[in-house]
Amino acid sequence: MTLNIIILVLAIILIGSILLLLIYRYQKNVLETKYSLNNERLNAEYDQKMRDLELSVKDELHAKRDTMDKELFVRRKRVSEEESRMESRRNKMDQRSSRLDQRSRDLKKLNLEIKQKKKQIDAKLKTQFEELQRVASMTKLEAKDELMSLVERESREDMAKMIRNIEQEAKTEGENKARKLLVMAMQRVSSDQVSEHSTTTIPIPSDDIKGRIIGRNGRNIRSFEQVAGVDVVVDGAPDSVMVASFDPIRREIARRALSKLILDGRIHPAQIEKVVSKSREDVEIIIKEEGEKAVYDAGVLGLQAQIVRLLGKLKFRTSYGQDQHSHAIETALIAGVIAAEIGADVDVSKTAGLLHDIGKAVDHEVSGTHAAIGAEICRRYGVSSIVCNAVAAHHHEVEQESVEATIVEVADAISGSRPGARRENFEQYVKRIRSLEEIANSAKGVKEAFALQAGREVRLIVSPDKVDDLEAMQIAKDVALKAEENLQYPGQIKVTVIRETRAVHYAK
Repeated sequence: MTLNIIILVLAIILIGSILLLLIYRYQKNVLETKYSLNNERLNAEYDQKMRDLELSVKDELHAKRDTMDKELFVRRKRVSEEESRMESRRNKMDQRSSRLDQRSRDLKKLNLEIKQKKKQIDAKLKTQFEELQRVASMTKLEAKDELMSLVERESREDMAKMIRNIEQEAKTEGENKARKLLVMAMQRVSSDQVSEHSTTTIPIPSDDIKGRIIGRNGRNIRSFEQVAGVDVVVDGAPDSVMVASFDPIRREIARRALSKLILDGRIHPAQIEKVVSKSREDVEIIIKEEGEKAVYDAGVLGLQAQIVRLLGKLKFRTSYGQDQHSHAIETALIAGVIAAEIGADVDVSKTAGLLHDIGKAVDHEVSGTHAAIGAEICRRYGVSSIVCNAVAAHHHEVEQESVEATIVEVADAISGSRPGARRENFEQYVKRIRSLEEIANSAKGVKEAFALQAGREVRLIVSPDKVDDLEAMQIAKDVALKAEENLQYPGQIKVTVIRETRAVHYAK
């Protein structure tokens, strides 16, 4: 009995083990099947997402390529327009050159006619000489003297009249051409010159960006103008916007901020305020660096940080197209060279040369001339009185109190008129003035001669009892021709001959 029970229990245990094994294998197969299905589903989803990502990347690349193509098209268009303008200018210059060549040919023809008339006069002289000798029974020498005197007077009068008529015609024609050229220059240059000093143009990729700049009901553009302190013109050109302000610093900040906003694409009041603030910080860093660079390049030490900052602001200031930052450094270097050569104070000259136009950094904020403003700034920050006087007097608004002030004036003139010039050019200028006066004094009948207007005019005083009106005209012409042959000078030199006779008597 016990044995049977044991066998039964063992059989039950065996059957249960077999059932458990079968159940385990079934569950294992079910789980493996489910895992396989999930794995395939995940792989399919992964493949689909990868295909979607590739399509998105391709679309983005296509969009960027389209944007770059548009920008390239705009730039090529601008280059083409610029080439067209240059070609037009080149054609006009060729036309002017042709007119000048024609004028030269006319003058040569006129000279030939004068030579022919001279030959005719010589033939007439010979005929009259023979006739006088036959009729008057004069000696050959007497007849020759009489005839020569007569013909000389007639010839001089005819030549003077001809010269006067030619000069009058040339003067009238020259004045008319000068008026036309001035009007043309004012039409072409005036708007460009104003734009250079008060506006900045920023290109935009599309009209969509222009719409974002304006914003709903003009919200964005009003916010930008208020934060940046400038005027924004969006309807001036289809592919650009203009930033207008007489303050060059504000204009630069606005340019940088608007360029960043256009590049980012997110344009709203909060972003505008953030970007303008960041651009203002960037410009301040540039101002500081440029001020320090100016001080280092000029070799001027001991200036306060406020003055160094004002020197940096000159980087964004131009005068008649000249960068005032570079002009200040150049003036300082030239002033230092001149001071070293003549034994003046080099440090004072360089400091005054560097600071002579510092008033231009704030002349849009403070009323008065830039020389007076600059002198007041120097006094405010403890600069020496000699430097302050040189800054205030470099345009003769006040009296110059030192030789350094004169040196700064000369250096400023050299840098402003002939950038890169050195002291030798100034010596040549003085030599040219002296040579011009020597040429004028060498003329017959001249009592005194004075060079005026920095060598652009010379006035000759002649003796009225020795020189008549015709001879005065000839002296002016001879001096002008001699100056053209022996001197090199920019522009032209006006020669004026003064012949005056005064009769004075007193009634008693």
